[in-house]
Amino acid sequence: MSIEKRIELIKQIEDFQRSKVICYVTGDRAPFTTQIADDAIRVIRRHLDSIGINKRISLFLYSRGGDMVAPLRIVRLIREHCEVFNVLIPYRAHSAATSIALGADEIVMGKSGELSPVDPTTVHPFNPQDPNNPQQRIPISVEDVTSYLFLAKEKAGIRDEQMVSVFNELANKINPLALGNIYRTYRMARSLTEKLLGLHMDIHKEKNKIETIVQNLTEKLCIHGYLISRTEAEKEIGLNIIKPDEKLETLMWALYEGYEEEMKLNQPFVPLEILKDEGVKTFSYYGSYIESAYGSDGFLFKAEIKRIEPAPGQIQATVNIKPIGWCRIN
Repeated sequence: MSIEKRIELIKQIEDFQRSKVICYVTGDRAPFTTQIADDAIRVIRRHLDSIGINKRISLFLYSRGGDMVAPLRIVRLIREHCEVFNVLIPYRAHSAATSIALGADEIVMGKSGELSPVDPTTVHPFNPQDPNNPQQRIPISVEDVTSYLFLAKEKAGIRDEQMVSVFNELANKINPLALGNIYRTYRMARSLTEKLLGLHMDIHKEKNKIETIVQNLTEKLCIHGYLISRTEAEKEIGLNIIKPDEKLETLMWALYEGYEEEMKLNQPFVPLEILKDEGVKTFSYYGSYIESAYGSDGFLFKAEIKRIEPAPGQIQATVNIKPIGWCRIN
């Protein structure tokens, strides 16, 4: 879908919502995957400066996650420009995208909308080496560590006085500094979640509700890839979920499909199919978009595919991908 058609859909959502709309879409098509990150903040600010101060601003969001701290900065920036901030979630808003949603007054979730836990996975210089690639470190999930301790206590029946040996066994496998980083990251995840909720909830009057939400999203849902539907988000977790009516649902999904089509999110990257009969082919690809009625920015990749024949009758391709960064499209 062309930029012009996407911006027309953005304007239709604005009219329907009586709200200014910014879209932040990160891509999950390998090898052009992108994540929510600090580098988007200046781009979002440029769109906000064009929009100006408004009663309501909506962030149309699609992402599989990203940096743990960036959501708080993004939400605070947007809330500087409006009285009411909501997010529009037609489909996936996982991990860091869920964190952004927690900072909104309203979470407008379509029928296919998904949130996820915000428990982080850490990569630290003292994490164990990847046996398949000694230059890399194995990421460690915070919940994997706590689940090991709960397994020992709750399932194996190990008494409190014996937990020291259980912890020592863990420390023999994972460097204590890496374990310390895991706990620090866990505390940070809780703190950031509380801060985001506190931007629109009364931290004194709604203390118990905030704690329930924090526990659910950082501890109780033990699998990071667990997907939270809008009904569960509202009924079991306690978030302020708004179900769009049929018109808004249709507009949100059409806009998502516009990005899906443009970014080929549901199509695998097959170099030889792109190369066809050519020996070398270069092309550009936008792995993220930030758009509003005032223009479009994309995170640009430059790629080169070369045909090689390592042996008679064998045809392969080498791929060189270079991330360029955010570029103004129009």
